Amino acid sequence: MPTLDLFNQAKEKVGTVSLRDDVFGVKVNFPLVHQVLNAQRANQRQGTAKTKRKAEVRGGGRKPFRQKGTGNARQGSTRSPLQPGGGQTFGPIPRSYRQKTPKLMIRGALRSVLSDRVFSQRLLVIDEFKLESAKTKSFYELFKNKFQLDKALIIDEENKNLALASRNIPRVKFLRTENLNVYDLVKYPWLLLTKQAVSTIENRLSQKEALQKEELKE
Repeated sequence: MPTLDLFNQAKEKVGTVSLRDDVFGVKVNFPLVHQVLNAQRANQRQGTAKTKRKAEVRGGGRKPFRQKGTGNARQGSTRSPLQPGGGQTFGPIPRSYRQKTPKLMIRGALRSVLSDRVFSQRLLVIDEFKLESAKTKSFYELFKNKFQLDKALIIDEENKNLALASRNIPRVKFLRTENLNVYDLVKYPWLLLTKQAVSTIENRLSQKEALQKEELKE
């Protein structure tokens, strides 16, 4: 069972916290993380790229010049892709890039990334973030001077002041626990979790509790 130091928001050690093995101590499955990450990025694509084909461009069907005697290759239509202003050959058309990923795979990938952050010692557990105001300047000074981090992901329960104070810092992102995802976990090298967020994530991703829920459904 991984045991990490527990800090306050001034990065002063106030105790220790034990993490569950089945969430923060599993073997990292890199192929699974890669598959779920690719699916998540594919689902963000709009798929609205469009070019006009031969039947959609403006113009008639007349021959641009006579068949013989010009020295040019024969052409049958001004809408041909070989003519200026003609249609596009094999151009993109609107499509969906969505990939369906089973929930068990997503949970497994989340456990792998969280465990990797523990193994690489890039996970900090904070007692709580309690900001008096939502000013970006005060939070930025606290973040740079106390934690001395350049790029980090902060996860907590609903915390309005923290969300407002951190949203204008380019290399810092705040997420609520229900929005936890593989892409952001991989993108940001440092992960900051509050004690309450750790408890919520463990309840959500614990393999034992997931099995108990499935048994109750049956």
